[in-house]
Amino acid sequence: MTYPQLVFELPHIPALGSEDFFVSASNEQAVKLIDNWPGWPNPIAVLAGPQGSGKTHLVNVWRARSGAESFPAEAMGQAVERALAEAGPLVIEDIDRASFDENAAFHLLNLARERHFDVLVTARTLPGEWKITLPDLRSRLRSAALVAIAEPDEALLGAVLVKLFADRQLSVEPGVIGYSMRRMERSMAAAQALVDALDRAALAERKGVTKALAARLLAAEGLSNTDLQDG
Repeated sequence: MTYPQLVFELPHIPALGSEDFFVSASNEQAVKLIDNWPGWPNPIAVLAGPQGSGKTHLVNVWRARSGAESFPAEAMGQAVERALAEAGPLVIEDIDRASFDENAAFHLLNLARERHFDVLVTARTLPGEWKITLPDLRSRLRSAALVAIAEPDEALLGAVLVKLFADRQLSVEPGVIGYSMRRMERSMAAAQALVDALDRAALAERKGVTKALAARLLAAEGLSNTDLQDG
């Protein structure tokens, strides 16, 4: 198995399940948020980041450390019931992707302040983009501690591609990762989709992953970024 002459020596959070979480400039503030618990100055924290950016991994790390229970946003009423029965850390996931009881959410955030427990809220977008009609809730969420995970930088994207190929035990021609990074969309979702497509194609064609195959699939899968120039 051959890999490109690129070395990505990033620190990482050990695997929870099957995935390691690599730490780079694009996500280090999110990692600090988790590492700084307990002791958050604000009991409400919002962790925002695009699909595949590692929010679920960080939530799982925090739950393991804090004993927090997790609720999807649409189960806001159940989260309030849990907080009333026992004041302990909670996670509210995907608040920007579901319909939920806004009054219950406002009640939950007030309970967190009154009973001194922490709530971690996750979303793909920033609070200013959420469609919330209750002014008091909108104000409360906008005053929360906000940490946003950016799209991956070059070091992180490269490390993820190396790991995705290694996980599949794919034979990869030298230079494929650097070639792909210069041409693909800078996102974790695109990295996952590209490696999945390359894995399928290499299996079907019974050959290793080459630059030519990567070029073909970047175009065919709509994953190329035409704004990026060859380096």
